Amino acid sequence: MKGVKHYFRDGTEHKGGTHKDAKGRLMSGSKHTATSKFLYHKEELMKMKRKKPAKKPMKKSPKKY
Repeated sequence: MKGVKHYFRDGTEHKGGTHKDAKGRLMSGSKHTATSKFLYHKEELMKMKRKKPAKKPMKKSPKKY
């Protein structure tokens, strides 16, 4: 979307060129490289944070000898 800010997953704003991958997802850089990263709109980041479940500590299983 032109005129809408794009953000990396950590919430920092991307101010450079963009391109779409084979599946149509927006990525950083005008051309695809190994360092290209996925970009998100602010609303998408907010939804992702809400859906993220709290991490539960893993239960240790008893050792079997």
